[in-house]
Amino acid sequence: MREIKQIKDQIEQNRQHLRRLVERHGMHDDKVLKQSMLLDELINKYTRLIEKY
Repeated sequence: MREIKQIKDQIEQNRQHLRRLVERHGMHDDKVLKQSMLLDELINKYTRLIEKY
């Protein structure tokens, strides 16, 4: 369960970072795309983890 909390925290931090990148660089910047992909990976990891419980 601790791992789930850690991933949720990481997701929230990465979501905030993505929002800041979009504000600074716009939706089509490579930095935004990379951050979005990282966030997707974390969300997928979280989903796989909670499916185990």
